[in-house]
Amino acid sequence: MDFLAWTAATGALLLLMSLASGWIHRGPVTSFGLYLLAGILCGPWMLDLLHLDIISHASLALHITEITMAASLFITGLKLRLPLRAHSWRIGLRLAFPAMLLTVAGMALLMHWLTGFSWPLCLAFGAIVAPTDPVLASLISVNDARDDDALRVALSSEAGMNDGSALPLLMLAVLLLNHDNTDLTAVGSWFGVDVLWAIGGGLLLGYALGRLIGLLATHLRSAHEDTAPNDFLALALIALSYAIAQSLDASGFLATFAAGVGLRRAELQVVRRYPPQDLPEDQRVMPAETLVNPNQRLEHGGSGMVKSVGLVVGDALSFGDTIERLLAAAMMVVLGVTLAQHWNVTGIVLGLLLFAIVRPLAVWLTTLGCGIPLDQRLLIGWLGIRGIGSINYIAWASVHGMVGNQAQVVIDMALTLVVCSIVVHGVTVTPLLNWRAARQRNQA
Repeated sequence: MDFLAWTAATGALLLLMSLASGWIHRGPVTSFGLYLLAGILCGPWMLDLLHLDIISHASLALHITEITMAASLFITGLKLRLPLRAHSWRIGLRLAFPAMLLTVAGMALLMHWLTGFSWPLCLAFGAIVAPTDPVLASLISVNDARDDDALRVALSSEAGMNDGSALPLLMLAVLLLNHDNTDLTAVGSWFGVDVLWAIGGGLLLGYALGRLIGLLATHLRSAHEDTAPNDFLALALIALSYAIAQSLDASGFLATFAAGVGLRRAELQVVRRYPPQDLPEDQRVMPAETLVNPNQRLEHGGSGMVKSVGLVVGDALSFGDTIERLLAAAMMVVLGVTLAQHWNVTGIVLGLLLFAIVRPLAVWLTTLGCGIPLDQRLLIGWLGIRGIGSINYIAWASVHGMVGNQAQVVIDMALTLVVCSIVVHGVTVTPLLNWRAARQRNQA
């Protein structure tokens, strides 16, 4: 197939997915699962039209997944409007750190027991497959800033923060793999820089940048009565927060997530300071993007500022969401194509153990005493999809020296597990959420 044929095929796939979006949302398979199926169809297993290998192009895959995850984490943070002291945030912290550490440890133990591989390799495998994915979790993440559902907020905040605990463990595993006699100084440096500073610095830098730019953009738009769309604000915040954090050895992923949270805090600050007086009192603190009409200038009691911040946030959400979905779809197609070269049956076994035992048990232990209903704890334990984040970690490990025959087997198992997660969680998420909704209606 030549360039024009591939262009037409891409357009036809995107058109089909757009026209069938209503059916897809109601059906048993997610859109990302269908993109994965499209990749398998075009790959060596079926039509043999494409030959791509994520590991052979690990550096390129690393950068594409970095951009995808950064965009997704920014959007996730921007949609979380609950107060930072809210109970759901505390649940997210427990899931992102203690539960994540238990999941990594559990998967490392199982990997060592099943394969006998070295502990650093097993630790690397656990760190790769443990984090939940912020990109593919669209069905279980918050829908918008008005969504305060405790389950969705907990899962979204977990997906936004769990790179802070998983990536440092992968770095430690690669450090141990590449240095036979790693001394305490290297481990101490890892803990100080890659754990403490990466987490704290990433969160602080991203939050400060998001809040500062949010307030600055709001005041500039209000001063110039600017109603034109400004889609590049999201791209600018994503790029700057990630690049600045990474250049300072902080976590770029946590920085982009915190930048989204900071921009949302700026919106809250403006809405509370300049509440629109022409609205009922119970609507004056609604998300600003839901209160504005880009074609009109409101004049009542501070509404101009609210309109400005609403346009800033609305443009950022729209553009960031488009980038995220486009890049994620492309990566799912590539994963489907490359799967033929990395399929591993043991990865299926490890995936089932992770989905049914390790994560549910980790969630159960770390949410004890939190006052969460039983059905919600069970759902959180099950709804932990893996995806782009794990591919990013695989690419990072390959670029930074995780090579060799056993390392290749680890990568094959991890890629197989990711595919299993996309299929299994994609098929079960809609029925489970429908069951939960029906249960809540019956209890009301």
